[in-house]
Amino acid sequence: MAARKAERILCIDIGGTGLKAAVIGARGQFLTKRVRVKTPRHRKPRKIVPLLVELVKPLGRFDHVTIGFPGMVKHGRVHSAPAYGTKDWKNFPLAAEMRKHLKKPVKLLNDADVQGLAVIDGKGLELVCTLGTGFGTAWFRDGELMPHMDLAHLVIHKKDDFDRYIGDRTRRKIGGKAWNKRVAKLVTVLETVFNYDKLHLGGGNSRCVTLRLPVNVNLVDNDAGMEGGAFAWTRNKPA
Repeated sequence: MAARKAERILCIDIGGTGLKAAVIGARGQFLTKRVRVKTPRHRKPRKIVPLLVELVKPLGRFDHVTIGFPGMVKHGRVHSAPAYGTKDWKNFPLAAEMRKHLKKPVKLLNDADVQGLAVIDGKGLELVCTLGTGFGTAWFRDGELMPHMDLAHLVIHKKDDFDRYIGDRTRRKIGGKAWNKRVAKLVTVLETVFNYDKLHLGGGNSRCVTLRLPVNVNLVDNDAGMEGGAFAWTRNKPA
């Protein structure tokens, strides 16, 4: 029997401050309203999985599932989870666990990879960065998702990695003006390292970017974090 075509994709965005979900059409359009709950303080798998199952119940029918997770994932398993506690999540089979509860095919991707699938132009080298609780990246070549690199943990200043240097806790501590100066430095570093054709800045804190950006750098809507979940099934076939 042929696999069912992805037409109503349940897209789940696991964030540092909120857990969000919606049913998205094959072209990235919202078919339901978005539902959201605050990310709980205790974030172990045994707490998060049942919460996600309850969260999506009001959304009705779907045929495929995409989960965007804030960490390194591979073959349906979590390998690192900076915002959730890597010790608790390491090697957890999140895709299989959600498949067991939802009874549908599930893809587990890094959250920046999911967002990137929605916003890229599909030409040349494109870098997608999420500015949120931490820092995430996704790398594309002519529309193809490249293997994920956990750049958030590269040291950029003294002992601070990208997660600390540009993350939400730091933004709140140093204020918007100083934080935007850090964003400017970040853009310069990324351009030097990646020589990208285009840089897309998304995530919840992209709304706080006020500096003038180069012509090949743009801000993207935070809803792309779920819209891209549809394209994981219809546009690309990441591992």
